[in-house]
Amino acid sequence: MKSKNMIAAKHLLTDNVRILKSEVSKTTYQGVAIALLAIVCALLALSFYYTGEISFAGIIRAQTENYGLWVLEALPFLFGFWGQYSSSVIAYQAGAMIFDQTQELRNRAETLEKQVSYSSTHDAVTDLPNRVLFYDRVEQALHAASNQGKMLSVLLVEVANFKEVYDTLGRNSSDMILRQIATRLQSVVMGSDSVARIDSNIFSLLLPATESEDASLNLAKNIQAALDPAFKVERLNLAIHTNIGIVNFPEHGDDVDTLVQKAGVALFMAAKSHEGYTIYAPSYDDHSPRRLTLMSELRQAIEKEQLMIYYQPKVSIQTGKIYGVEGLVRWAHPKHGFIAPDEFIPMAERTRVIKHLTLWMLKRAFRDCAEWRRQGLELVVSVNLSTKDLHDPDLPDVMAGVAAAANIKPAWMMLEITESSIMNDPERAMETILRLHEMGYKLSIDDFGTGYSSLAYLKKMPLSELKIDKSFVYDLLKSDNDAVIVKATINLAHNLGLQVVAEGVETGEVLDRLASYRCDIAQGYWFSKPKPFHEFNTWLQQSSHNH
Repeated sequence: MKSKNMIAAKHLLTDNVRILKSEVSKTTYQGVAIALLAIVCALLALSFYYTGEISFAGIIRAQTENYGLWVLEALPFLFGFWGQYSSSVIAYQAGAMIFDQTQELRNRAETLEKQVSYSSTHDAVTDLPNRVLFYDRVEQALHAASNQGKMLSVLLVEVANFKEVYDTLGRNSSDMILRQIATRLQSVVMGSDSVARIDSNIFSLLLPATESEDASLNLAKNIQAALDPAFKVERLNLAIHTNIGIVNFPEHGDDVDTLVQKAGVALFMAAKSHEGYTIYAPSYDDHSPRRLTLMSELRQAIEKEQLMIYYQPKVSIQTGKIYGVEGLVRWAHPKHGFIAPDEFIPMAERTRVIKHLTLWMLKRAFRDCAEWRRQGLELVVSVNLSTKDLHDPDLPDVMAGVAAAANIKPAWMMLEITESSIMNDPERAMETILRLHEMGYKLSIDDFGTGYSSLAYLKKMPLSELKIDKSFVYDLLKSDNDAVIVKATINLAHNLGLQVVAEGVETGEVLDRLASYRCDIAQGYWFSKPKPFHEFNTWLQQSSHNH
């Protein structure tokens, strides 16, 4: 293969030299032709000077009496040969230079391609495998363990006080601590084990082909011992508190999603235990009602159309007209009845089910948006994106396909994102946000005031809208503090060129107060509870008649 590349490179260099040489030779021939023409003109002029006419005898006389002409006549040929030789050298050097630069560009392209491939499977901060690569390794290990009839263990290690560290020291120092944690974890595990960072404060470890539960328990104890010594950053000695959840294959599950989900339950119980680590047990399901069965049923619910989108109007406070709607996912479970999104969406985010849920939601919301536009209703449809959605580099491309299929324009949609979803991995989230903005989507910051470092990211993000969290709106008339926060938030948003939406408006008095604060849009039970698409259309017709 290498010899073939070398032969191809040699042919390429030869071709480049030939092309360049031919171009330079043209110029050389032109120069020789001009020089010869100049000598002929000189001979004719001397002939006329000697004999008073241009004749063969005059040319012979000029030639015999001016020996300097012989030298001049020889020079074009000398320069012609010299030019040919120089052109060959220059052409070869230029060809070699072009070849070297082309090779360098190819090498750079290959390096960039490798870097992109690596960054898609590795965490940028710790350089550990990310969730995608870890899941893939677990699936391979499951297959191997199944064939060998051996156990396999997955451990989730949660840095319990990471949020406190982040809020106190900021991002750079927190990243330094994460890198130190990664180094210690890698030093604890054996060569065949795998360490990954699958969330902002959660690391995962794969212990393949184990013989007993003792191996995973011993590893958990070793992890605690490794992370127990204080971490040093900015001349501070910091203690890190960890919880460890453990699951075993095949006892606790036979696929990666189930195992990671049950490890999450064990992690929850580990936080309450004295040891700080716990192996999953079925009895823990009582402490986490319906979680495990719901997790396995959620994907089926998506396929069986048990999910619905309910729409709630967003009303212009100044005109009283409906500006848009927010789409909210609802799950009508055949056994458990209505299940709130606060219960099943966090579960979906722990596994890859969130991608299926997001795709389902986008398809439905885009389709409904297109239907309203066909009816002549220019409603801006808002949909919520989860933390994992913003960290998915494929999301903008997925949305491009869904929008094309539904025949809608991105400007008809408002994508609502939370502060916390940005803070988990700001760089990756901002990259996705900027791509969506460039595609034409409107962006809204949801639940404003409940997160951290809001102002720092507000000024960087290409937002259209800011939503004040309902917790501040509920007691607007009773709490002076809430009133001050709401008023200040509205002024801040207006100064940044954003429109403001107040959630949780349930009385006319609150609406009037928001109007006095110059709030733009209101949303809440005062106008309507969230309704399914067809019921919402009926409500729209009734409300338009009332107006």
